[in-house]
Amino acid sequence: METTYLVTGGAGFIGSNFILYLLAHHENIRIINVDKLTYAGNLANLASVESDDRYMFRRMDICDRSAVRDLFFEFDIDYVVNFAAESHVDRSINDPEIFVRTNVLGTVSLLDAAREAWRVGDDKYGDRRFLQVSTDEVYGSLGPSGFFSEDTPLDPHSPYSASKASADLLVKAYGDTYNFPVLITRCSNNYGPFQFPEKLIPLMINNALHHKHLPVYGDGLNVRDWLYVEDHCKAIDMVLSNGVVGEVYNVGGHNERTNIFIVEKIVEECSKAIGDAEISKSLIEYVPDRKGHDRRYGIDPKKINDDLGWWPETNFEEGIVKTIQWYIENRAWVKQITSGEYQNNYVQQYDQEKIV
Repeated sequence: METTYLVTGGAGFIGSNFILYLLAHHENIRIINVDKLTYAGNLANLASVESDDRYMFRRMDICDRSAVRDLFFEFDIDYVVNFAAESHVDRSINDPEIFVRTNVLGTVSLLDAAREAWRVGDDKYGDRRFLQVSTDEVYGSLGPSGFFSEDTPLDPHSPYSASKASADLLVKAYGDTYNFPVLITRCSNNYGPFQFPEKLIPLMINNALHHKHLPVYGDGLNVRDWLYVEDHCKAIDMVLSNGVVGEVYNVGGHNERTNIFIVEKIVEECSKAIGDAEISKSLIEYVPDRKGHDRRYGIDPKKINDDLGWWPETNFEEGIVKTIQWYIENRAWVKQITSGEYQNNYVQQYDQEKIV
C-alpha cells in the first residue's frame, strides 16, 4: 500500500534532505513537496529526483488556506511533515511579523486543512500523522551544565524561537482539543549539504574559500549542539513510523561546540582540503553580539533513543569534513544563490562592509 507524504518547505535545507532520504530508503511512497520558494528554497537541491515518479512539486504558500485545503482534498495524504518556516534568528530580529505569519498562521492553516480532510466518523483519523518540525531554541538558554529534555519549560528569547514555540503549542492544542494525531520533534543545530549560507557553518565555509572575513558574534563562546542533517532525517522518519501520537521527541547530536571552535575548525579543514595557506585564523573578525543571543543549547536525546532506538551516527569531526567537501564540490550551487538579496542582507546584518 502506497504511503503519501506532504512535505512542506521541501525545497529548503532540511526539507530537501528529508525528501532525498525518503526516496532513498522507501519504495512504495509518494511525496508532494510544497514550497513557497523564498530566498532559502531552491529546487536545484532536488534536481536528482525531478524525474522520479514518486515525487512531485507544488509551489504554494502554506498561509493560502484555500490552496492548502484544495491540496488535501486532491490527494489522500497520510503524513504531513511541516518544515515550512522562516528560520533565521537574525532576520527575525529585523522583521518579526513575517515569522509570525509563516510559522504560526501557516501551521494553523495546515492543521485546519488536515483536520477537515482527515476526519472520519467520531474524529478518528486512522493511521495518519501530522509532524511539526521544531527547534531546541524554544527552550531558551542553558547554563554551563545540563541538557534540554522534553519536559523543559518553553522559554524562547528571539522572535524566531517565539514563533516556533507558538506553533508547537498550537499543534499540541489541536492534539488535546480535537484528538488530532500530532507529533513534535525538536532538533539541535543542523548542518550538511544544501544549507543556505546565512547560517554559521556554510557561511564560514563559503567565506573562507573566498578569503573573506569570518564574522563571529561577541566572544565566540556561545555553545550549540550540532546534528548532521542525514541523522536528523532518519530520526524524523522513525518518529513518523513508530512515535507515539501526542509526544514530543528531542533530536540532538551530542556534539556541543563553541562557535569559535567551529570557525577555527572550518579554517583548518578548508585550508587542508584545497591546500590554501591563505585560509587562516587571521580571517576571523569579532563583531558585536546578536540581540538576545542564547549562551548555550544542549539536547538530551535519551527519549528517542530509549523509545525508538535512534542515536546520532555522525560525530562532528567526521560531519564537518563531509560538509566542507560537499561545498567545495558544489561551488556552482553556492554561487547561484549567494548574490543579490543575500549580499544586501549580509551587509545589513553585520553592519560592516569591510567584512564582506
